[in-house]
Amino acid sequence: MLYMIVFAFTVYCIVMSVRTIFIPNAIKGKIVSLENFLYLAFVYITILIGFGLIYILLETKGYEVMVEAYPLPDDSFFDRFVTYIYFSAVTLFSVGYGDIAPIGIGRIIAMIEALIGYTIPAAFVAKAFIEKEH
Repeated sequence: MLYMIVFAFTVYCIVMSVRTIFIPNAIKGKIVSLENFLYLAFVYITILIGFGLIYILLETKGYEVMVEAYPLPDDSFFDRFVTYIYFSAVTLFSVGYGDIAPIGIGRIIAMIEALIGYTIPAAFVAKAFIEKEH
């Protein structure tokens, strides 16, 4: 039961974070500002940690999510979580390094995360310019 609550809350946080990019509210001040940079950074951090939590929650439920080329000899929960955060960051910001590969349901989740990672900068820039013109 706790697993489902944490999973649902994590997905909710990711959706709400991505939603803030697409809802109509004005970008404050200049297009390039510390406030806008921090806003974008917090959106990325929320999504990065959220997907890391989704991966680790699925693994704790017995789903195979990824395969590592260089696994650590001591895989504590914290080590696994850090690995999933790393995998989430590499998926969100690039196409991956190849040291970790998603498998099973992890492939679908990684595709969704990569799509979000590519969409956020474009949506943010479009939002900034559209709001500045009004």
